[in-house]
Amino acid sequence: MSTTLDIVRIPVLSDNYVWLMREPQSGAVGVIDPAVAAPVLAEAEKRRWKITHVLNTHHHGDHVGGNLEIKQATGCTIVGPRQDRARIPGIDIEVDDGDRYRFGEAEAEVFFVPGHTSGHIAFAFREQQALFCGDTLFALGCGRMFEGTPQQFWTSLSRLRALPDDMRVYCAHEYTQSNARFALTVERDNKLLVERSAAIDTARAKGEATVPSLLGEEKATNPFLRADVPAVQAAVGMAGGDPIAVFAEVRHRKDVFR
Repeated sequence: MSTTLDIVRIPVLSDNYVWLMREPQSGAVGVIDPAVAAPVLAEAEKRRWKITHVLNTHHHGDHVGGNLEIKQATGCTIVGPRQDRARIPGIDIEVDDGDRYRFGEAEAEVFFVPGHTSGHIAFAFREQQALFCGDTLFALGCGRMFEGTPQQFWTSLSRLRALPDDMRVYCAHEYTQSNARFALTVERDNKLLVERSAAIDTARAKGEATVPSLLGEEKATNPFLRADVPAVQAAVGMAGGDPIAVFAEVRHRKDVFR
C-alpha cells in the first residue's frame, strides 16, 4: 500500500529548518532535527497533529536542542544514529547503515554518512521521494568537515548522489544563496548553475525558502557532488585528479570563502 508524507517546514534560529511530517494513514507525526521545541510544538498543536517521533541525523545542538522538551511534552520516541547514541539526548531507538525504519505506513532507509560529524546518518524515504540529510548535503553545498575525513565525506556524498533524481533534499539550513555564490567561483560556465543561482536570488529577495531542492538539480550544479566531473577538476587546477583530493580542495575553498 502506497502512502504519502505531509511535510511542513518550520524556520527556527537564524537559518535552521526543522521538518515536521505526518504519515496520514497511521497518523504518525515526526520531527526531524528539532533545534528548539517551542515553535515545533506550536505548529503541531495548530495542525492538531500529535508528535509521535523525533528523528535525529546528528548530535549538534541546533539539531537535538529540542529533543527532551518535545519528549516531555508528547512522550514521543526519539530515533537517532547508533554510532552517536551517547550524544543524542533522550534516544530510544538506535539505527545504523542499511536499517529500514518504519514510520507509520512509510519506511525510511538509513544511510550512515560521516563527514560533517563522525556519527551522521540520513533518512531516505524512497517511495515518498524525501531525503532528510541533516548537514551532510545542502542545496548547492555540504556541511563543514568537523569530525570526518575527505574520503569519508566524499563516500557519504557519493552514496546520497546515487539516489534517484526525483528525491527531494530536505536539508536543515537556508544556506543556498551563499552556497550558490561559492559554486559559481568553481563552475562559472555551468549554464544550469547560473540559471539556478539567478532563481535563488529571486526567491530570496521575496523571502521565499529554497529548500527542499531536487537531488537531480544537486547532481547537475552542486560542486561537492561533482568532484569526479572533469569541469570541476579543471576549475580547481586538478584535471584528472583523485575525486577525494578534488573534494577536499573544494571543501577547503568553501571554508575560506567570504
